[in-house]
Amino acid sequence: MSALDDPGLFGRLWAAGYDDGPNPDPAPAVDFLAALADGGPVLELAIGTGRVALPLAARGLPVEGVEASEEMVARLRDKPGGERIPVVVGDMADVPVSGPFTMAFLVYNTLFNLVDARRQEDCFRNVARVLAPGGAFVVETYVPDPDDIDRTESQVQVRNVTEDSATIRLHRFDREAQTFVRQTITFDGQGVHLKPFGMRYAWPEQIDEMAERAGLRLTERYADWHRRPFDAGSTSHVSVYRRGS
Repeated sequence: MSALDDPGLFGRLWAAGYDDGPNPDPAPAVDFLAALADGGPVLELAIGTGRVALPLAARGLPVEGVEASEEMVARLRDKPGGERIPVVVGDMADVPVSGPFTMAFLVYNTLFNLVDARRQEDCFRNVARVLAPGGAFVVETYVPDPDDIDRTESQVQVRNVTEDSATIRLHRFDREAQTFVRQTITFDGQGVHLKPFGMRYAWPEQIDEMAERAGLRLTERYADWHRRPFDAGSTSHVSVYRRGS
């Protein structure tokens, strides 16, 4: 089994500095999700350090989470209000909670962290199981760009260089499987340090097909959290799928 099949790998490698990274402002996502939540309860898959869940809970919504990494959950627990959010440590594809929820959501491309197409299918099927009738599943991902894949694969990206260390990033794509492996390599006085990461990307219409097979139908799609129209030039999408009543 590949190390990338381990759902807790990302958190173990990246939790310590996750909130210090160039993360997007969660406020637009929080506004969008709060308006759609219908009073809750709501479920965040891959809740991480709570960057979206905590402000949602602060608005009075009952929020629960699933997170594969105990390290990420520890970061969440250290934040004000983090101890009050129920979190199950487990694989988000299994959705190991009972529900029912008025809304579940996966933000910041995290659906693609499931590196096997079958596990992405499992995720949709299990979300449908825990949604209340008419409940919403909100998914945000980027739209893959073949030209960008070609550029990225041919690059050695220099991430950081100091007197004591250097960090580079490399990618390898499997276009048939729609996957990539990214390796972040740091060289310093203690040796060579590897931080692997993988994704299985999909186009919006492929995500729609997964949803349909799980009994969910697309009801809304936007280019971003500000509800700008989605069109052929959009580089990301926020899609809302609903379970039947």
